[in-house]
Amino acid sequence: MIEEPEAEYRSGIGTDIHRIEAGRKLMLGGIYVPYPAGLAGHSDGDVALHAVIDALLGASGMGDIGTLFPDTDLRWKDADSKELVFIVKEKLQEKKWQVVNVDLTIHAEEPKLDPFKGQMKRCIAGLLDIDFTAVNVKAKTNDGLGDIGAGQAMAATAIALLRKKPKRTL
Repeated sequence: MIEEPEAEYRSGIGTDIHRIEAGRKLMLGGIYVPYPAGLAGHSDGDVALHAVIDALLGASGMGDIGTLFPDTDLRWKDADSKELVFIVKEKLQEKKWQVVNVDLTIHAEEPKLDPFKGQMKRCIAGLLDIDFTAVNVKAKTNDGLGDIGAGQAMAATAIALLRKKPKRTL
């Protein structure tokens, strides 16, 4: 009988925060959320996807979003964060990592995000090619505290679990 070697698992945490800015579209979790302002940033400012990217990069030991997509590089100016997730997914696949699950919390006083959480889950699951049930999206307010509570910023925190199946040996 051939004994299967154990799979390797790693987890990573990602965080991001951006100022709210008039005149920008609000992109969160890869979807457009109707709101009179969006998030400042070199790319589209999607704090949710940026936190997911950092969680994935952290779990795989491949650095962070600022190293991979520096704000000094014009290629990433106004970039769609879904494209950045796709690039990270390809890098994970090259290293034989599979995404097991992602848990995401978005911190925002407004808008209320409950109606959009399912769309965000579908988008993230599709981008990472994982089951819808392997993605969780939560939304929290800061109860009026700090920049987030004052409606001046939004933030996100994500954790991701990766699995690498070892090569079979005979």
